[in-house]
Amino acid sequence: QVQLVESGGGLVQAGGSLRLSCVVSGRTLTNYHMGWFRRAPGKEREFLAFIPWHGNGSYYAESVKGRFTISRDNAKNTAYLQMDSLKPEDTADYYCAAASIIRVGVVRSSGQYDYWGRGTQVTVSS
Repeated sequence: QVQLVESGGGLVQAGGSLRLSCVVSGRTLTNYHMGWFRRAPGKEREFLAFIPWHGNGSYYAESVKGRFTISRDNAKNTAYLQMDSLKPEDTADYYCAAASIIRVGVVRSSGQYDYWGRGTQVTVSS
C-alpha cells in the first residue's frame, strides 16, 4: 500500500515562503515520478510542478514558474515544493501525487497519477 503524506502548510504573509514535504511509504520513491497540485476554494484542481523519478529536470505551470521549486530526495523517500514570493491567490489545498515510471514524458494530467496525498492547507494573507 503506497501512502503519501504532505506537511508544511500553514498561514503566511504575502511575499513569504513555505516548503511543503511529501513523504512516500510503501514503495521506494524511485518507482515514481512526482507532481504537486493545488485546489483553491471553488476552483478546479490545478497542476503545479513535475519532477521525474531520477530528479533530473522539472516542469512548472506558468502560474508558479520562477516562484516554486520542486525537488526530491529519493534516499529519504520525500518530495518537496519550495514556494517563494507567495501571493494571496496561492491560497489553496496542496496535494502531492505519484505517477508510475511507466508514464513517459512530463505528467501533467491528474488522471495519470496513481497515488495522492490528503493535502495540506496553505493560506496567504495580504
